[in-house]
Amino acid sequence: MSKFDIIVLGSGPGGYVTAIRASQLGFKTAIVEKENLGGVCLNWGCIPTKALLKSAQVFEYLKHAGDYGLNAENVGHDFGAVVKRSRGVADGMSKGVQFLMKKNKIEVINGFGTLKKGKKIEVKSDSGTTEYSADHIIIATGARSRELPSLPQDGKKVIGYREAMSLDKQPKKMIVVGSGAIGIEFAYFYNSMGTEVTVVEFMPNIVPVEDEDVSKQLERSFKKAGVKIMTSAEVTKVDTSGDGVKATVKTSKGEEVLEADIVLSAVGIKTNIENIGLEDVGIAVDRDKILVNDYYQTNIPGYYAIGDVTPGQALAHVASAEGILCVEKIAGMHVEALDYGNIPGCTYCIPEVASVGLTEKQAKEKGYDIKVGKFPFSASGKAKASGNPDGFVKVIFDAKYGEWLGCHMIGVGVTDMIAEAVVARKLETTGHEVLKAVHPHPTMSEAVMEAVADAYDEVIHL
Repeated sequence: MSKFDIIVLGSGPGGYVTAIRASQLGFKTAIVEKENLGGVCLNWGCIPTKALLKSAQVFEYLKHAGDYGLNAENVGHDFGAVVKRSRGVADGMSKGVQFLMKKNKIEVINGFGTLKKGKKIEVKSDSGTTEYSADHIIIATGARSRELPSLPQDGKKVIGYREAMSLDKQPKKMIVVGSGAIGIEFAYFYNSMGTEVTVVEFMPNIVPVEDEDVSKQLERSFKKAGVKIMTSAEVTKVDTSGDGVKATVKTSKGEEVLEADIVLSAVGIKTNIENIGLEDVGIAVDRDKILVNDYYQTNIPGYYAIGDVTPGQALAHVASAEGILCVEKIAGMHVEALDYGNIPGCTYCIPEVASVGLTEKQAKEKGYDIKVGKFPFSASGKAKASGNPDGFVKVIFDAKYGEWLGCHMIGVGVTDMIAEAVVARKLETTGHEVLKAVHPHPTMSEAVMEAVADAYDEVIHL
């Protein structure tokens, strides 16, 4: 039996980052993976979707070349080539993780891992079954597309995100059920490529976790681009017996039957905790989440869990942060528990959406006396020059102490801007300190300073 200090089960952005940090800290480390290194994020999620979205963005630029005084005639696209590029990007990133494993002397064990008592893992592969032991075992098995009883996925006409990024043929019509980040990103991509897209969302607003002003702006932008939006709506059944799909949608006005080539189910995720031995070891679970403390220890000593399988936000950067914190605690370092109230969220459609902290509604519900500032990109010189004036930056401050409670952005490039608010909030920066930090001109980031100025009635360019 091979013995390690740490074994990580799963090699997504939680698992492989955890393994690297463990190796850096001097632990003899192994990682168990049943498919490709990098997990869903690198192979079927974060990275390949961004490659698809970039193709869509470039295609849109070409179609609007005239707006920039340029000529681009007979602009078209090769859907197969777009998908192929995306897969190539994913493959390259996965190979990059392989390199990092070798560089950090981490043993990669291919196969399906099952937890055993006594801090052991049994790994089944084509070559047989092998048992490994470790002083610490970290579960990072991630999640997959969740299925609704009314929307069973067949992988052909009713699909999840995995199939959506590798279709052989571009559909003429698509129904996207769910308007979280996954659903909205695919809705943008397919609409940009020329597919007729309808988004069906159960909640009153699309991207329902975002500030209401952001949700309304994104809905306006999507409708302007030709996407049909149905909110407060629910798909109650699908009929796949014909050439396409017929989806029955229940709304406040009654039922409506939509026809499409494909239905994309993007209604959330389901954790991968089945058949990995949790029950045999006695690890506590609440519904489909593994219960952990602030340092990701389960109720059974020597077993830990990070990422999507735990109750925190199901985001790649959260999983990575949790894994690093977990192994640093194992190493005896002084670590602070992760502040889940200061986790940025990003949606990579056009216009992009990025946010951190409380929405205006949440701040009021918590009883804060607030100052709210808002600066539209239509007043930004850089945004206007770039041809991307849609959107805004919105900031929320506690009126009494100046604490930065929340920041919400919608516009081109805002996913690269939100980190300013994250760092400022981490450092307990006040609104007046942001105002005195000189922002470069002309940039999109000036909108952050201007929004803060608006909150304190000092805005210059409005």
